[in-house]
Amino acid sequence: MDSRIVDEPGSRSLNFIEQMVEEELSAGMHGGKVVTRFPPEPNGYLHIGHATSICLNFGLAERYGGVCNLRFDDTNPSKEDQEYIDSIVSDVRWLGFEWDGAVRYASDYFEQLYAWAEQLIAAGKAYVDDQPAEVISAQRGVPTSAGVESPFRDRPASENLSLFRRMRAGEFAAGSRVLRAKIDMASPNMLLRDPIMYRIMHVPHYRTGSQWCIYPMYDYTHGQSDYLEGVTHSICTLEFEVHRPLYNWFLDQLAEGDYRPRQIEFARRNLSYAVMSKRMLLSLVREGVVDGWDDPRMPTISGLRRAGYTPESIRLFAEKVGVARREIAVDMSLLEFCAREHLNRIAPRVMAVLDPVRVVLENYAEDRTEWVEVENNPEDASAGTRRLLFSRELYIEREDFMEDAPKKFFRMSAGKEVRLKGAYIVKCERVEKDEQGRVTTIFCTVDEETRSGTGNDRKVKGTLHWVSARDAIEAEVRLYDRLFKDEDPAGHKDADFKQFLNEDSLRVVKRCKVEPGLATARPGDRFQFQRLGYFCADKSSTAGALVFNRTVGLKDTWTKQLAR
Repeated sequence: MDSRIVDEPGSRSLNFIEQMVEEELSAGMHGGKVVTRFPPEPNGYLHIGHATSICLNFGLAERYGGVCNLRFDDTNPSKEDQEYIDSIVSDVRWLGFEWDGAVRYASDYFEQLYAWAEQLIAAGKAYVDDQPAEVISAQRGVPTSAGVESPFRDRPASENLSLFRRMRAGEFAAGSRVLRAKIDMASPNMLLRDPIMYRIMHVPHYRTGSQWCIYPMYDYTHGQSDYLEGVTHSICTLEFEVHRPLYNWFLDQLAEGDYRPRQIEFARRNLSYAVMSKRMLLSLVREGVVDGWDDPRMPTISGLRRAGYTPESIRLFAEKVGVARREIAVDMSLLEFCAREHLNRIAPRVMAVLDPVRVVLENYAEDRTEWVEVENNPEDASAGTRRLLFSRELYIEREDFMEDAPKKFFRMSAGKEVRLKGAYIVKCERVEKDEQGRVTTIFCTVDEETRSGTGNDRKVKGTLHWVSARDAIEAEVRLYDRLFKDEDPAGHKDADFKQFLNEDSLRVVKRCKVEPGLATARPGDRFQFQRLGYFCADKSSTAGALVFNRTVGLKDTWTKQLAR
């Protein structure tokens, strides 16, 4: 085992990528170095699939004592924006990773890529094509028969070089000419049939401004960028396997020496009840279906963060999903499980009543109050306890009361006893209703001998959370659920994925009652609302207008709901 490996030997089995890396290190390849990279295109926000890729690339570098670069493959200025750059940088750091050196950009290499393009032209391995894009596409044909060569394929190198320089100078209209590599129009790999290297786009670049009006294609840029950065292991998703011969062809023509980045492909992770296409996610944002890229229902990293997921839960999810050579469909329940696993350990417990009904303790004096002590987190002894005010008038959840309850209903009902958490056992004596028959007040009596912590903790089957009416504060709670009700909304070829939207994916509950300590909650603070689930203070939340988002429930109720 290589001495740079950080994990304990035998702590877990190696995945197939780690096995390849270890074999190469044992053979002395790459000078014993491991250099990976995470190379997103800045044309949207990152989603959970990107998060697992981040964990893989940075995790490999960390495991083997190497480094990982963050590089933006910014070759299409018509779809790229600084907003996306900023969000991606923030996402990577939030997940707990730091890249080697400065942030890198493919646009840093535009001059070198252009010089290499001229080199290919001079060697007769690239040419300028005047045909429209649709004609070029049609000439490529199908894999089972050879394509049609362009009538401009045999232009003299000197003429191609002159035209290419004029393309750069801005003399031609957008789309009027392209530069193509001269490879093999009969190749069964369609990507090798004289692929386009440069196209004309009179669009300013968010970094280079109007310096360029020709831009390199992704397939021409990506492999050379890895090469220029000294990447040893280029980890890609499986759809890029067919691109590998093209990347290698470019490097074979241009690179000096034996060094080549080693490309290794793994299968994408698809998440159930979600879409992972940037195009689809962008349409949800632009059409106002969601409240931006960071809507808590979105599978974006920023959406998960706003919903209350922790970096640790995302990294745990990536670890559990692992890597494979075949496409993986991951149930969203696993992601939610990972959230619960971490939040259960770290989230303070608080009292919140979302649908309050008034409780009056008739044998408890009106002017009497007392402090009761409750634990902040039973999973963390160091979290300590806090004091809550107990008084004659309280609020409990409306669903925790049933006037004529069935035998196995262990919450509050007429004539039965329940414990108020951290306080007393109380018994419902009678109720008061409005004209529509809706219960407005529950009148109870207190058993004074049963205060929690006094040594006389008589047992009853039900324990309810509550807040005191005397000092409760109001909050808005947003109950988020899965955005789609279909397991694979993007998998229906003849249907618009938006027809599978879950109309109940958001329910806003106003005038909830919460304990007063939540007045100091800051955006991003996470809590367990006892007996209700995990919640996070929204970015819009203030001391004067509290807003909480539901992250996940205490249990996976979605699967049971579908089964009904």
